[in-house]
Amino acid sequence: MSAAVITVETQQDLSHKLIIQRPPLGLSLQGRIRVPGDKSISHRALMLGAIAQGETEIQGLLLGEDPRSTASCFQALGAEISELNTELVRVKGIGLGNLQEPVDVLNAGNSGTTLRLMLGLLASHRGRFFTVTGDSSLRSRPMSRVVKPLQQMGAHIWGRKDNSLAPLAIQGQALKPTHYYSPIASAQVKSCILLAGLATEGKTTVTEPALSRDHSERMLRAFGADLSVDPETNSVTITGPAQLYGQKVIVPGDISSAAFWLVAGAIVPGSELVVENVGVNPTRTGILEALELMGADIQLENQREVAGEPVADLRVRSSNLKSCIIAGDIVPRMIDEIPILAVAAVFAQGTTIIRDAAELRVKESDRITVMAQQLNKMGAQVTELPDGMEITGGTPLAGTDVDSHTDHRIAMSLAIAALVATGITTIHRAEAAAISYPGFFQSLTEIIN
Repeated sequence: MSAAVITVETQQDLSHKLIIQRPPLGLSLQGRIRVPGDKSISHRALMLGAIAQGETEIQGLLLGEDPRSTASCFQALGAEISELNTELVRVKGIGLGNLQEPVDVLNAGNSGTTLRLMLGLLASHRGRFFTVTGDSSLRSRPMSRVVKPLQQMGAHIWGRKDNSLAPLAIQGQALKPTHYYSPIASAQVKSCILLAGLATEGKTTVTEPALSRDHSERMLRAFGADLSVDPETNSVTITGPAQLYGQKVIVPGDISSAAFWLVAGAIVPGSELVVENVGVNPTRTGILEALELMGADIQLENQREVAGEPVADLRVRSSNLKSCIIAGDIVPRMIDEIPILAVAAVFAQGTTIIRDAAELRVKESDRITVMAQQLNKMGAQVTELPDGMEITGGTPLAGTDVDSHTDHRIAMSLAIAALVATGITTIHRAEAAAISYPGFFQSLTEIIN
């Protein structure tokens, strides 16, 4: 069986075209993969290390562009952060409340996590002025979801379109505690408010309609914050002002990155892959539950706990998938994995329905529209819903020209779809994958058999 031909072409504007040619007799995927460090945990380790007392050591940090944006912003705010690498990053914290007023605008790049979480910290720095911005994509993403609760706490924040879009200007204030009932289940909203509560006298509480990922809660506790969780009401309370102390953080592999290989292993005939050292925090395992509903053959092996986070190796074998309905509380626990789940649904018998995922429309791209358009170009049957997709499986895919729309998860999802499409697939602006998974295409070439 001959291997697929995978090439990358650089365009005049420095964007990349990824060309995948599936051999006429098909291909299979075999091997072991270690995915990059969890992006959510990497962001939080850098941020909490920067505002803690003493030194924080981080192993396994994701070297994608988003964590680099976080490191750059907090260096501009006065923290000392060593050169980023996967072996060991040292962060010399400056203590809670001691972020410096930067001499220039803070640029969060493409990272919504960087901008939204950082706002919570900056808003509480009384007497200091900050301006934050991002790339063209981030400047179009809604910020009112964190600006409004911060204003409820007394924050002074100004921005475009009634303070809803970056660039944003922040005049730090002494904040007051609040109990915020979030209309959406969002770890970014929850984390922003909890970080604002760190320096706020009294108890600050966030209640969500469903449980979102809890990396902030776990890490805040590890760094010494007084934090309590009420699972019955999906509420988290932090008591400030807090004292944080540097820690040793080991970042597990990102399940959002592992999801591409899980789907690839499930849909490419004759495949068997092991994805090593993946974080399987229960607030992030919606993708495993969804693939189980579809009949995927996935086993968790070598389960263990590393630095307070559950970790396992994931073995996936190709299988016949069936359709399912994805909606409700599972969606916040797999919101970033829905683009690649849509690819799995294309190869599942029956019609898969994804609902309650309107949040996808305000990610790096409108992921509902973009995934529907690009998969349909390849011959799939995908219908947009206001808050999701309806995908009729069983239609063969054919290679064609598709576009990532500069969205990293779209780029990687289309690459996996191309493995099972006849002919040649060309993915424009494929370099977007580096946002969260710089070595993705190299790993892809290594496992093709």
